[in-house]
Amino acid sequence: MVHENILFDDIRPGMRYERKHTVRASDITLFGMIAGSRGEGEQRSVPALGAFPLFSSTTTNFFPGNGSILAGHELKSHGWIRESDELTIALEVTEKHEVSKQVQMECRCENQLGEVIASGPIIVVPPTEKRLNRFEEPPQLTLRQHHVFTALRAKAEKFPPVPTAVVHPCDRDSLLGALEAAKAGLITPILVGPEGKILGIAATVGVDLTGIQIVHAEHSHEAADKAVALCRSGEAQALMKGSLHTDEMMRAAMSSSTGLRAGKRVSHVFVMDVPAYGRPLLVTDAAINIAPDLGAKVDITQNAINLAKILGIEEPKVAILSAVETVYEKMPSTFDAALLCKMADRGQIQGGVLDGPLAFDNAISMVAAKTKGIKSPVAGQADILVVPDIESGNMLAKTMSYFAGADSAGIVLGARVPIVLTSRADDVKARLASAAVMALVAHAGRKGD
Repeated sequence: MVHENILFDDIRPGMRYERKHTVRASDITLFGMIAGSRGEGEQRSVPALGAFPLFSSTTTNFFPGNGSILAGHELKSHGWIRESDELTIALEVTEKHEVSKQVQMECRCENQLGEVIASGPIIVVPPTEKRLNRFEEPPQLTLRQHHVFTALRAKAEKFPPVPTAVVHPCDRDSLLGALEAAKAGLITPILVGPEGKILGIAATVGVDLTGIQIVHAEHSHEAADKAVALCRSGEAQALMKGSLHTDEMMRAAMSSSTGLRAGKRVSHVFVMDVPAYGRPLLVTDAAINIAPDLGAKVDITQNAINLAKILGIEEPKVAILSAVETVYEKMPSTFDAALLCKMADRGQIQGGVLDGPLAFDNAISMVAAKTKGIKSPVAGQADILVVPDIESGNMLAKTMSYFAGADSAGIVLGARVPIVLTSRADDVKARLASAAVMALVAHAGRKGD
């Protein structure tokens, strides 16, 4: 799309311009910051004055366009903006001042119901030379803000540190992640692995391990076995993965004779902090259960609901994902979704609001759900995404991390102790986030004992 600007000399009183904008979750966060409102609640809404950037972007990108300056305004708010609203922004030139080279425009912002939610005059300095704007689609307002783990860390730091067996912390990030979690008061680390190697890494990165317990193990297999034994004995109350493969650690943790099984199905949850989403997002199962059947999905869903409640989500909204929104005989995941929802209706899954099958876009976007005519208490505002299998879950979580800039924490639930299951590619920040989630789970377990 190529958009040519309008010069001051070509502007005349009475000229009008109109554009539409669909309000997204990230818009609500941005508008709320401008209006001094956090935009919380079941249907997130903020005072309409927070939408001032829409007028600014309209003048600088479209009318008069590239080279314009918004010099002043007297906008007033008359209502509220809600996520998925369809806003119409209208500008009309009312005055033109030859001396100051400024024009005055009357602005109106209406929602899809025809309600005027913001209006008032603005002063614009139009461009004086021709310029073109080239873009594939109209520019969108974007706010990238991480907030989830800051709040969870603050909550976790109120409790005593959790004695944690850190398995084979034999690289920089796994060692520093454990030490940073200790510094934050989240854990008391017990480092399990080759003592000489651990001390060597500490010396290389310039950290002092004085006062920190080290349990020597010759190799990663032995480190996993010894760390699990520490959890079984009660000396450690959580297990944290270091620089070894997930299968290696989980083999020791899931041993029927010497492991940490507790009579429940074990499942993994990614807690995601997605900047473009207005709430924490849990994705399960993306690391443990490869192709879960219906019974496994019941436990996976219940584990995630229990975690969401620990994190402070009172009644989690659970989207059971598939590729479509209807039950389709050739797609087993749609049958599982429908059955899980009915089981929740019968009390076989408790504590959350379930809906499915839902495609990913409808689960997290109210705009997408509205476009497809989906009426659901979950669509567009899911707290938990239950995926069909490990492949889809793993790809979904990593796509959000690498393409959407999400931060994530990984944790395994259903064992005797919470297990922090980080990726070897995770940095210190991600390991610290996982430690915060683990500390909250461990404290909730102590309360339940």
